Amino acid sequence: MDISQERREYLRAGLSEEHLHNTPIEQFRHWLKDAIDTEISTDPTAMCLSTVGADGRPSQRIVLLKQFDEKGFVFYTNLESKKAKQIAENPNVCLHFGWLPLERQVIINGTASKLSVAEATKYFLSRPRDSQLAAWASQQSQKVSSRQLLEQAFSQMKQKFTKGDIPLPSFWGGFRVVPEQVEFWQGRANRLHDRLVYSQSEAGEWSIERLQP
Repeated sequence: MDISQERREYLRAGLSEEHLHNTPIEQFRHWLKDAIDTEISTDPTAMCLSTVGADGRPSQRIVLLKQFDEKGFVFYTNLESKKAKQIAENPNVCLHFGWLPLERQVIINGTASKLSVAEATKYFLSRPRDSQLAAWASQQSQKVSSRQLLEQAFSQMKQKFTKGDIPLPSFWGGFRVVPEQVEFWQGRANRLHDRLVYSQSEAGEWSIERLQP
């Protein structure tokens, strides 16, 4: 299969400094709303989370953004998963949103910290009941000999929690990624893409620089 000529021109829009919001959170909110309103085929809140453990080997996976504000970007997971263990070893992470139908990307570099039990519980109780049961049933990132065993574990949890609220598992929670640098990428013709990067100073002020494509 020859894919060397697979390409397209990016002609939808441009991105200029004068049209940016003052903070990356406000700019992200604007772009995320565009992604949701456009009803692109991919999940607009899906992001690639990159982590690096103590062994120096990077890992990537798609997770869903569940909350964001000036404090950072929030996602939830099993606290015994590979991603959680790597964050414990090295809190420096990268988030990547690829809204390719809009010819846009957002890259967020920052540090991840664990959410409080109260924050995790509030979100956990808002999830669909079957999703709560799945959190109890799955030992995320651990080996399992068959699909059948996983489904059996789910059925067992369904029988165990037949009435009332399902409690938050002790091994389940969330992380907040506090951004230090946020890049907004807009595709342009002839591969002369727009790349504008917010960087935060020690005083908490945001500056904006343009990078060459």
